[in-house]
Amino acid sequence: MSSESGEGIDLAYGLDEKPPLPKSILLALQHVSVMIVPSTAVAFIVAGAVGLDAASTTYLVQMVILFAGVATVVQAYTVGPVGARLPIVMGTSFAFVGAMTTIGVNSGLDVVFGSIVVAAVVVPFLLGWQFKRLQSFFPPLVTGLIVIIIGLYLIPVGMEYSAGGVGAADFGSVQNLALAAIVLGITVLFNLLLKGVWRMMSILIGISVGYALAIGLGVVDFGPVSDAAWFAVPTPGEFGFSFEPVPLLTFAFLFLVSGMETIGDMSGITAAEGRNPTGDEFRGGIFADGFISAIGAVFGSFPQTSFSQNVGIINFTGIMSRHIVGIGGIILIVLGLVPKIGAIVTTIPSAVFGGAVLVMVGMVAASGMRLLFLNIEMNRRNMVIIATALGLGLGVETVPDALAGLPLGAQTFFGEPVIVTGLIGLLLNTFVPGDSSPLFDTTDTVPPVSEPVNDD
Repeated sequence: MSSESGEGIDLAYGLDEKPPLPKSILLALQHVSVMIVPSTAVAFIVAGAVGLDAASTTYLVQMVILFAGVATVVQAYTVGPVGARLPIVMGTSFAFVGAMTTIGVNSGLDVVFGSIVVAAVVVPFLLGWQFKRLQSFFPPLVTGLIVIIIGLYLIPVGMEYSAGGVGAADFGSVQNLALAAIVLGITVLFNLLLKGVWRMMSILIGISVGYALAIGLGVVDFGPVSDAAWFAVPTPGEFGFSFEPVPLLTFAFLFLVSGMETIGDMSGITAAEGRNPTGDEFRGGIFADGFISAIGAVFGSFPQTSFSQNVGIINFTGIMSRHIVGIGGIILIVLGLVPKIGAIVTTIPSAVFGGAVLVMVGMVAASGMRLLFLNIEMNRRNMVIIATALGLGLGVETVPDALAGLPLGAQTFFGEPVIVTGLIGLLLNTFVPGDSSPLFDTTDTVPPVSEPVNDD
């Protein structure tokens, strides 16, 4: 058993320690239970937006689970230079939802997967290779804004699902709203009032209760489960591949954002040992982000990135063993090879998912706010950057017709709130003098907002 390490926390199990197998399996299931709902929710949201049938949705969910497991195992044990040898749990990030939905609706999933394959190889490789030179361009001010906008612009999606899903005959019905409210209420109360595993599994418990109520009300169709096979081998090119420059550029920027999220999560994990990740750990973790996402896209899986919720579990429990996370990855691989598991997820009513999605995306936004508040000074410079980036990001999301005069490619690229917010935050932070700018080695001369400012 490990003890306190440097400035870290008291570890029950260190990085390379192996708890007894029964205990390891239970701890691994805890990691799986925390990430599987939000990860499959991403697949569920995109599948619904592009109009996939039940069989295709089941396959999509299956691939997301499968390659989350593959990526998690690679992060824990590595394959050559790919992988960090850290307890990093991987899954599909909400950061990609907007682009995958928009591009999937406008151009087709073949363009989505073609763009992912190319961008997932090129961007993470360059980021990992040149990490030390690029890191300073993505301080907490920029990454925090990106995380906030991911949560904020997805809130309407959660509301639409809570009402029954766009196009549903009973959209906005009392039954749908009640199911969503029950899931939301249970999730929030369990998280705020209980401790330990009950708190960490609050989302899964909320969805389970809502799902059980939906079954009792007779609104769940189990047809897709009975039709699904017990075992299936992934099929390359299930949704096809096509390539267009603007979607490719869009996903390239999002993989840059995803890479920075993974960097932050790796730092959060090694902080339990009172240290920063090594160069090899950073590089291997970023490589795994990209290369496993590219391989997964070949078979119809969405991009894989690290899950911050699981970083919280490590710091909360003091259990850092990468072998536990590796077992969790194996569990995900097994689940991903059983289509009936994916089919069960597709039977969950939209309203039940909606109550959980509202909490999840709200927590994403809250995490971004925390990142800003803990790491930057709220002076005039930083507040103007925050206001501009969020204002434009939310602006293009809420009023997309404002870009109607632009070429279609420009509408697709600049219509993505994550891209607009991240790009504006990156440019302003880089070229405006201040502590967080990588180009100016000077103290921030802009006074805090609480001080009087002479603008004459």
